[in-house]
Amino acid sequence: MVKDIQPLNEKETRGGFGEGILEVGRKNPNVVALTADLLGSMKLNAFIKEFPDRFVQVGIAEANMIGIAAGMTLGGKIPYTTTFANFSTGRVYDQIRQSVAYSNKNVKICASHAGLTLGEDGATHQILEDIGMMKMLPGMTVIVPCDFNQTKAATIAIADYEGPVYLRFGRPKWPNFTPEDQKFEIGKAQILHEGTDVTLFACGHLVWIAIEAGKILEEKGYSVEIINIHTIKPLDEAAIITSLKKTGCAVTAEEHNIIGGLGDSVAHVASRNIPVPIEFVGTNDTFGESGKPVDLLKKYGLDADHIVAAAEKAMQRKKQQQ
Repeated sequence: MVKDIQPLNEKETRGGFGEGILEVGRKNPNVVALTADLLGSMKLNAFIKEFPDRFVQVGIAEANMIGIAAGMTLGGKIPYTTTFANFSTGRVYDQIRQSVAYSNKNVKICASHAGLTLGEDGATHQILEDIGMMKMLPGMTVIVPCDFNQTKAATIAIADYEGPVYLRFGRPKWPNFTPEDQKFEIGKAQILHEGTDVTLFACGHLVWIAIEAGKILEEKGYSVEIINIHTIKPLDEAAIITSLKKTGCAVTAEEHNIIGGLGDSVAHVASRNIPVPIEFVGTNDTFGESGKPVDLLKKYGLDADHIVAAAEKAMQRKKQQQ
């Protein structure tokens, strides 16, 4: 039953990054951390205290940070760059394309405060285009974990993954429900609940909201499949196709513009393999605004009620086609 999925606690996903980089730093002496004047926000304090000689404070010079990180890989280092998602991508896209992606440098671009849940800092900081920007770069791996435990596991896993990675996570405390001892598999979707009527594909903070929607749908008598697509690229196409063959319709949910994000990736797979009705939950070609995270999610249609409505619409479309 979907209702059996319960949070262990509430923690910031960025806190999972902080614990993860500390743990992987202890295991791998080549891991180094760089930040653009945001060590506290990025939860780097413990790493810096233990490894002061493996930390670079670049200051408010994000483009320079990317260039320094790319250079560090030539000496065998595994640099983790850290700043807000907006400054990790939009501000430095040229540097990432030229110095990291084009030359396939082993840089881990770790981006916090993504999406609407950045909250009161407003539209200038709430990037909603970054998944699309980064997944379009050849060779770039894009990961959007759903909670504290999964962010920690992903942070550790990417150190052993050769090649550029974009790791996206958030600011607020959020339900933490995945296992503490999980092994994170890059490119492998996580099936949270099996069902037969509709599939909910989600990433990041919207995974928990999809679970909440799944509970409502289950109470209405529907059998709901919930899949956490934590790796947007490389995408687990097999898991998507298998699920769509079973349910025949789907909803995608993401804290991102519906143009260019998870929804586009899922629809691309479906169109080539098993065309079925799909509804998209995300921001609709718009910037955000200042406000409380939960209020913003509701205003922009990224809450459980909107996922439920989208699922019922998808199932109705499926019924009409039968």
